[in-house]
Amino acid sequence: MKSTNLINREYLNQHLGTTLIEFGASWCSYCQAAKPMINATLALYPHVQHIKIEDGKGERLGRTYAVKLWPTLILLQDGVEIDRVIRPLNNGCISAILSKLK
Repeated sequence: MKSTNLINREYLNQHLGTTLIEFGASWCSYCQAAKPMINATLALYPHVQHIKIEDGKGERLGRTYAVKLWPTLILLQDGVEIDRVIRPLNNGCISAILSKLK
């Protein structure tokens, strides 16, 4: 998992492969509650790169993806959005978008 605020939209648009972007904040209770299920589900998909983006006031990347609630998980295939899930309630929500992979 990459954890950096230096990643921008251009990088993600050109990124090859399958990537799950997780927008959230370290202090967000919804993000903390979702963390174990995100990690457990991603363990079943080792080929999916996980990039965690700290979002918040003054951060523009989340706005380019129209992120309004945390956590928001966006699945990209070769830089193109395949699907997203907002505030996942269980592992099934996350598995549902990952099952759309080619």
